[in-house]
Parts: sequence; C-alpha cells; structure tokens
Amino acid sequence: MTLDAIKLQIEETSDVAYAALDAKNFAKGLGFSIADQYTIATAVSELAQNIVKYADFGHVTLTTIEKGSNVGIEVVAKDSGPGIEDLPNAMEDKFSTGGTMGVGLPGTRRLMDDFHIATVLGEGTQIVVKKWL
Repeated sequence: MTLDAIKLQIEETSDVAYAALDAKNFAKGLGFSIADQYTIATAVSELAQNIVKYADFGHVTLTTIEKGSNVGIEVVAKDSGPGIEDLPNAMEDKFSTGGTMGVGLPGTRRLMDDFHIATVLGEGTQIVVKKWL
C-alpha cells in the first residue's frame, strides 16, 4: 500500500525510534528493498535525533514523490531551533558541537540520493532528503 504523506512530531528520544520505524514501514509500502528500508530509517533516525538534541522540538514529514516514472520518498526534517552556526563544518565528518561522533549530517547525505539543508540562526533548520526506487 502506498501512503501519500505522514507528519511526525519529534520532541523526545522515544519519538526518534518511532520515526525510524514509521520511515521503514513507509518505505516498505512504496516497494523499497529491505536494505533501502533500513537506510531510510537510519537517515530519519539521524535527522530526528538532531531535532531532539539541538532544537528540542520539530517535525519529520515523509512524502511519496514521483519524477517521471520514478517513485521515491522525500523526508523533510524541520525545527525552529537555534540554527546551525557553522554549516560547512557541520557537514564534515567528525565535527560536532554536541559531543557526538559527528557523523549525523554527512552520514545522512551519503545514505540518501538527494540532500538539501537550509538553516537560519535563531530561526531553525530544514533538511530535505530523497531516496529513489
């Protein structure tokens, strides 16, 4: 069964696990392989964890997308947190301002087919990633 879109509220650590599971099931419904289902779930987990760690509150939206005959999933992670002060460094492996391993954003970029980030200090961050079948 193909779903059109779902919006998931992210506030606490348990929401991260639920978002990853919802992403896996959404991808399964679109016909993604098991490996890709887990890839998408991992990316969503990373994005949702960043919301909890840095912004306290936000949303992850999963949407079915089409481009010609291609079908895919679009994931939008949006928060109204502090924004990312040093975006170029944040996109480098092993850079972290939160005491983590620093693989979340660059890892998510590698896992997905398309990656776009927009951030404004004091207003928040929006990350849009896509994976195609």
